[in-house]
Amino acid sequence: MKNQGIPSDVRTQQLDPRRWVVLAILAGSLLLIAMDTTILNVAFPSLVADLQPSSVQQLWIIDAYALALSGLLVTAGALGDRWGRKKLLLVGFGIFAFASLGAAFATEAWQVIAARALLGVGGAAIMPSTLSILRSVFSDPRERALAYAIWAAVFGGGMAVGPIIGGVLVENQGWEAAFLVNIPVALAVIGFGAWLIPESRKPRAGKWDWPGVGQSIVGMLALAGGIKQLGKGGLTDPVAWTLLIVAVVSLTVFIRRQLRISYPLLQVRLFANRSFSIAAASIFLAMIAMGSVLFLITQWFQYAEGFSPLEAGVRLLPAPIALILTSILTPNLMHRFAIRHVLGSGLLFMAIGLALPWFIDHSGSISYMEIAVALGFLGAGAGVATTVASVTLMAATPSKDVGGAAAIEETCYELGAAMGVAMLGSLAAALYRTELPDLGSGPVADSVRDSIGEAAHVAGELGGAAGAKLLATAGEAFTAGMTPTFLIAALLPLAAAVLAWTKIPKDLRPTEDAEH
Repeated sequence: MKNQGIPSDVRTQQLDPRRWVVLAILAGSLLLIAMDTTILNVAFPSLVADLQPSSVQQLWIIDAYALALSGLLVTAGALGDRWGRKKLLLVGFGIFAFASLGAAFATEAWQVIAARALLGVGGAAIMPSTLSILRSVFSDPRERALAYAIWAAVFGGGMAVGPIIGGVLVENQGWEAAFLVNIPVALAVIGFGAWLIPESRKPRAGKWDWPGVGQSIVGMLALAGGIKQLGKGGLTDPVAWTLLIVAVVSLTVFIRRQLRISYPLLQVRLFANRSFSIAAASIFLAMIAMGSVLFLITQWFQYAEGFSPLEAGVRLLPAPIALILTSILTPNLMHRFAIRHVLGSGLLFMAIGLALPWFIDHSGSISYMEIAVALGFLGAGAGVATTVASVTLMAATPSKDVGGAAAIEETCYELGAAMGVAMLGSLAAALYRTELPDLGSGPVADSVRDSIGEAAHVAGELGGAAGAKLLATAGEAFTAGMTPTFLIAALLPLAAAVLAWTKIPKDLRPTEDAEH
């Protein structure tokens, strides 16, 4: 350990006295970003009822935020290293506040889509900056591990708590409140951040890599858009395959360029470190599963079970409570046990939580208590796994490359969640259609087959016993399609657990490694 032989009073003098205040500010900012990943899941039915977007527009309203954010993270991480992480953080929150205001006062679906995309631009500026600043102000590796644990708890908890806060706001103020809540928080972070957060940067020699910027943005957007389109249009969709080919070409050219030039936008060689690669893969696979679960469970609560937005949000509580508690406890586990065992166990708990509903559901119905147990397992496993993976990924990164590593981590979080909605959400929709009884033909039958949300809308228009019967039928079909989707999702963290147990070095101790 690098601190050995250094007197404790000298080490104390090296610690930034503002570090815990900075952590509190960054945690508050991160909570806002994380909530925006899922808060719209609850506000969505009200927004759809008000603005009447088409089915394609509905998908873009959900995905625009995460896709824009994912596409810009690599560029934002490198820009923060060069320009200043604090400066980029504050600019990002200015964009975030402006976009939130635009979304809240939107009167057309395309305006919400544009605002959500702009929110993603602001989020891309904010997210890598938070981890990079934490790496800068926390010089002690054990304290840094705790700071990352709090970061992971806030991010994961924010994603899960988003539907709860969204439920309160939507039920009392309408869907617009899900966006308006961002503005005072963003302004507070700008004020306190400008005052208390220290500036940090790792400037590199050489020109800004504009070709690399274009290649990374095109590649990441095409990759996410292609998978989304593939899930919606099926394996024969030519648009999906065109986008995926563009993604492969763009990202291949980008990676080859980054390996060749003297001053790369992203240090691709970070992936040569086995621990770094497995940590990134663990976050990515876990978030595909987590994103799809939060999306589908929220729909199940509101449409199949008939709960209000607030009631749906409250019933998600087992997941964030378990996630927050285990995230805070994980640094102690990392001190006592091998990293591969802690990470593998967390991922295994996630897999158990995902698989449980399928083993319990055999008749198209499942009780809330059974779902609550599954959510508890899922949240506990996610808390452990994402915390260990975050600490391991950042500990394996030299300080000069921390902006790029933070961008990679955030890309795994955000792109994983978006792909979970696109891929597994589409699978659940396809299974829902196969589970429906023969409804005949016509626009009403087509609407019911389109989605559980459309079925609920048709049932509301029918009213009475006919509407109730239709909604019950659709609810049973959605449940029957949801549980096998969760079982398939369980394979993702299970695969990551196998990688962790077999490939991470036995003697890895990221909470003891000092700066590289």
